[in-house]
Amino acid sequence: MNIKGRIEELRKLIEHHNDKYYNQDDPEISDYEYDKLTRELRELEREHPELVTENSPSKKVGGAVKRELRKAQHDVPVISLQDVFSKEEVYSFVNKMREGLLNPSFVVEKKIDGLSVVLRYHNGVLTEGITRGDGYTGESVFENLLEIDSIPKSIPTKLEYLEVRGEVYMSSKNFESINKKQEELGKKLFANPRNCAAGTLRQLDPSIVKERNLDIFIFNLEISQGKEFSSHSETLEWLKQQGFIVTPEYQVCNSAEEVWKVISKIGKERWKLPFDIDGAVVKIDNLNDRELLGMTSKVPRWATAYKYPPEQKKTTVEDINIQVGRTGRLTPLAVLKPVRLAGTTVGKATLHNQDFIDEKDIRIGDTVLVQKAGDIIPEVIEVVRDKRPDNIQKYVLPDKCPICDAKTEREKDGAHTHCTNPDCAAKSVRGIIYFVSKDAMNIAGFGPSSVQALIDNNYIKDVSDIYHLTPYRDELIEKGVVGKQKSVDKLLKAIEKSKENDIDRLITGFGIRNLGKQSARVLATNFEDMDAVINATYDQLIVLPDFGDTVVQDILNYFRQEKIHIILEKLKEAGVNMKSKSNESKKDDRFEGKTFVLTGTLPTLTRSQASEIIQSYGGKVSGSVSKKTSYVLAGEEAGSKLTKAQNLGVSIISEEEFKELAK
Repeated sequence: MNIKGRIEELRKLIEHHNDKYYNQDDPEISDYEYDKLTRELRELEREHPELVTENSPSKKVGGAVKRELRKAQHDVPVISLQDVFSKEEVYSFVNKMREGLLNPSFVVEKKIDGLSVVLRYHNGVLTEGITRGDGYTGESVFENLLEIDSIPKSIPTKLEYLEVRGEVYMSSKNFESINKKQEELGKKLFANPRNCAAGTLRQLDPSIVKERNLDIFIFNLEISQGKEFSSHSETLEWLKQQGFIVTPEYQVCNSAEEVWKVISKIGKERWKLPFDIDGAVVKIDNLNDRELLGMTSKVPRWATAYKYPPEQKKTTVEDINIQVGRTGRLTPLAVLKPVRLAGTTVGKATLHNQDFIDEKDIRIGDTVLVQKAGDIIPEVIEVVRDKRPDNIQKYVLPDKCPICDAKTEREKDGAHTHCTNPDCAAKSVRGIIYFVSKDAMNIAGFGPSSVQALIDNNYIKDVSDIYHLTPYRDELIEKGVVGKQKSVDKLLKAIEKSKENDIDRLITGFGIRNLGKQSARVLATNFEDMDAVINATYDQLIVLPDFGDTVVQDILNYFRQEKIHIILEKLKEAGVNMKSKSNESKKDDRFEGKTFVLTGTLPTLTRSQASEIIQSYGGKVSGSVSKKTSYVLAGEEAGSKLTKAQNLGVSIISEEEFKELAK
């Protein structure tokens, strides 16, 4: 790939991960991996200034403003720091500062992994709290911050105006407690404490913030009208006197050796801390020196952030177990000799499929190097070949299902292996768990433990039995199968409510192989009811957007099963909705037979809103451009889809033109 292509690829990757991290609170990669991407982009742009654009993510702070919360402008830009990844780079930074300044000292602090906020005080009283946002405009979360006990609501020194910056975080103990509660309620678990803290602080209900016990460390004084300071360490000590909890155990250093010693000490202790950190920050202490050094367009010259690499350790593969999922897919799981890694004990790691095992040549008895992807999910990095015992055999997934002993079969053009038995018990249990999940029928409070308990006590055998539980209410309460009266009634009420769902959720809940939520939505939009979906022909399905031969065959095969027809009849008898609300909501058919592809960022509409408008007029939304595409609706930073549309001669329209069509 050429330099220009790599720069464009990096920009798209970084924008994607910015959105997942800052706006969705659902990061896909570790901070370390993200920081390496941004660093590579900056270096390439520095070497090739002719390729720099104003909207490059290298010129932005990652977060955008969420629509639900009030916007607030920052008095002082909330900037990020330049990242470094090695001892040599830390020494280089310190020595560069020493060359340009007179005997500078440095403050080394833990870089807390949370959500950055700015607190404003007028005459000693807390009056506002704002998230970082894009660095210039943030979200006001003032009401939520009032529920954090460690934030002083007033301070003894009544300065006319004080602004401080801190990091809202969640302790490891609180995080474990909240995830335990999420699991009990059958809700999605938070990925990590940072993810949970950020999601909590953006809630529109302050009582949730109070319930989850967030905390804060203050790490910088931004504005102090009426009081002067000479050093950063002096401001931290003064802030302590005012009742703020500042970054713990910061150290003032005078040389590169001292700085690196503190960074190394933090690195050794990081997994024993009661909160998460994602690095160590090195700052010039003298405030006049900071003023002298200034900043670039994105980062201050007087500070840097050292990012610790993921912790890796060696352990032994003691066994490989096989899990069978709701679609019958076999997933190999390495049983590891327990090892302490990134703050928790790791004993298992997924091996994904046979291709993954073959690529790394993982065998039972091997010594392997493991780490946590994103400090969350244990993964095998590589086999330590020189520690391999003699005569251990290559591992091959079984040719029989470990649950039902039926034959297994590998996908013709894929990497996965499946159990061929449609009645496999593992499929049944996990299928029901998926059916009631948030992604499918969204039955609140119906977690895996409740599903398993109802199966074990013979109350449900398939998904249709869920809607025939009401006659057993008293019995369920008496036996305590899913809890006491309040829990049972709450569950039955949630089950009753789910009967009103549109059929796309029902179709999703069936867990048809290769059919996801978006494809289920396409079916609901193009067919008037479940009977029409069940009786759809190959020719009717293959013309739907993004429906290839594989998914069409999977749909046809699924609905050929007699047991599925029996289940559907029982669902109908129970009153589960079988009519497509998406199809009924069509305003008219002006977009009938038209396929739209959306790309880039639209000025006022979200992709979801634009898709709903298209579908309400009988149109279809596709994820890829082809000769069958009628229109490409393009916004800012439209990428390869726009280029392909131009090459194919597909009509390209703006949001304004789209609104004219939809009038």
